[in-house]
Amino acid sequence: MEWLKDLVRMLPNLILAIIVLFLGIYLSRLFRNIVSRMVHRLSHGKVLTNLFSNFVFIICIGISIFAALSILNLDKALTSMLAGAGIAGLALAFAFQDIAANFMSGILITLRKPLRIGDIVKVKDYMGKVMAINLRDTVILTFQGQMVIIPNKEVAQNPIENYTMLGKRRVDLTIGVSYGEDLEKVKEVTLKAVEQIPGLSPTEPITFFFTEFADSSINFSLRLWAATPEQPEFLRIQSHSIMSVKKAFDENDITIPFPIRTLDFGIKGGQKLEEMNLDLMRQKKDNIS
Repeated sequence: MEWLKDLVRMLPNLILAIIVLFLGIYLSRLFRNIVSRMVHRLSHGKVLTNLFSNFVFIICIGISIFAALSILNLDKALTSMLAGAGIAGLALAFAFQDIAANFMSGILITLRKPLRIGDIVKVKDYMGKVMAINLRDTVILTFQGQMVIIPNKEVAQNPIENYTMLGKRRVDLTIGVSYGEDLEKVKEVTLKAVEQIPGLSPTEPITFFFTEFADSSINFSLRLWAATPEQPEFLRIQSHSIMSVKKAFDENDITIPFPIRTLDFGIKGGQKLEEMNLDLMRQKKDNIS
């Protein structure tokens, strides 16, 4: 009957422990909902919201269980179990440090928002549209139609070119004209050829700069801004600009030169071209004879 006496003696503590446990579960759910609303206002990400809210819920449940066991004088056994679990967790952290780094990077990306789903970005050597941002990796659909899965650690540690952030995108063209052309006329004809292209940004001016004396041409840089960062519109404006400039140059007799190579056979120790032709003719006559 000793066990019955012990049970009667522990009954008040057992009832109190059950009350504390149920109260802890109620408060844990309440805190989870509060944290969920707060994180959602900051990140607007469902995955991150669920992660933090469930993490808070688990912590609160753990505290409630520890408090209930303390009332039953079982907290020392739980402390020993937690110490063993901590050592095992430390060993697992070393084994899965890359996964942990990607996980933490995913949290930072979700909070800082350097890129969002639907953005056109360039990360390392990959350029395309962001299709998904997970806690471990970021998925990009390249303009070649390939899905690229990039670990979040690589995204967080490398420069990100976000073309969507400005809401517009620059088209750069490098064109060369002959050395004999009137450069003022070239500039006037070029700007007039592209100023009416549809889809250009109304807030950004078209810029024109002569840049260098090249081997066979004087080169200039033409910069236009597309009103949207989307790739099809960017390519359309680029193509339309090239066609318009070429047509305007043809109508105004402006030459776009191509590289020319001159072969000099009269170098010292060599043979002139006319002498080579005479030698070939003599050889042909000798062969006929």
